Amino acid sequence: MEAARVIAAVARVLRGDVGRAEELAQDALVAALEQWPKDGIPENPGAWLTTAAKRRAVDEVRRARVERRARGEIGAAEGVEDARERVDEALDGGVGDDVLRLVFTACHPALAPESRAALALRLLCGLTTDEIARAFLAPEPTIAQRIVRAKRTLAEEQVAFEVPVGAELRERLASVLEVVYLLFNEGYAATSGPEWMRPDLCGEALRLGRVLQGLMPGVGEVHGLAALMELTASRAGARVDAGGAPVLLLEQDRSKWDRVLIRRGLAALEKARACGEAGPYALQAAIAACHARARRAEETEWGEIARLYGELLRMSGSPVVALNRAVAVGMAEGPAAGLALLDELRGEPALRGYHLLPAARGEMLERLGRAEEARAEFERAAGMAGNERERGVLRGRARG
Repeated sequence: MEAARVIAAVARVLRGDVGRAEELAQDALVAALEQWPKDGIPENPGAWLTTAAKRRAVDEVRRARVERRARGEIGAAEGVEDARERVDEALDGGVGDDVLRLVFTACHPALAPESRAALALRLLCGLTTDEIARAFLAPEPTIAQRIVRAKRTLAEEQVAFEVPVGAELRERLASVLEVVYLLFNEGYAATSGPEWMRPDLCGEALRLGRVLQGLMPGVGEVHGLAALMELTASRAGARVDAGGAPVLLLEQDRSKWDRVLIRRGLAALEKARACGEAGPYALQAAIAACHARARRAEETEWGEIARLYGELLRMSGSPVVALNRAVAVGMAEGPAAGLALLDELRGEPALRGYHLLPAARGEMLERLGRAEEARAEFERAAGMAGNERERGVLRGRARG
């Protein structure tokens, strides 16, 4: 998340050129790798990187002003005053809200919807194009083209680096909520790497969700997303064991669930309902609330969860939602019913490389006593999983 803060701070100096901001952030990191071994790691590495990258951006701003003034495009007084204002803002301003500005910039309507999410995952989560491609179940070259095109469009359109107001704020809201949720999900279950969770990403997503609640208190889906993240994050303390390995939901010690976050999440869900018709985030929050209210795994209302997933499926048509509904049906009505629904999804192109489909089939087959078939499915799921911790769990289940 530190890289995102650096990029956001630099993008403010460059007035929204996020592509160049990312390059200058990387230059600052290279400088750190050269300087820190000689001088020692600074007390606040993030602040060092931010300042170093900002100074490079400020130098670019000054050079551009000098060149424009030499060409007679701006007056000397105007150029000096504007540059001084931007330098002071860059060097003295805080970076807390810059991340939110970065999210809104990445969600500008000038970008195609699929490009907004890919760019945000790159800038906010620091994911590689390969990791983003796996997250979207899309070819890597396609994702690379989306990101390059998005950066170019933002620079060419000279998109303002700001949180918009009024109608423009509402116009971008759906994309912003999607990006914040993607940020949270990457923190809650990392796409790749050695660790199962990235708490810094979860924390930043929660912060952004709470800020959005303050900006748009009358919009139900804003509260719905906040509720979903609060309730889901409440389980973080029980999701890994002492060695950092994942702990499955039904095996978690629920006394470790954060009751404060649960209360916050349930309160946000009530606000969402008070705003009117439930949208996708409010429905997912209602599902999370079913888990949160169950003090023991066997008390979970799987029938209600299956019903809510059915509503969500009718609303979204998402194959992933269909998979989740199948799992819930399997818990409510038995593994045979769940397996039948999962088998209907095996030909779904969007799920062809999605490791959770064979993992779910393995679970149902295991419960049906079909051990060899279950083992094969867990092995197949492990081969698809990008996260090292998750691969370990799946291979452990394959070994029995």
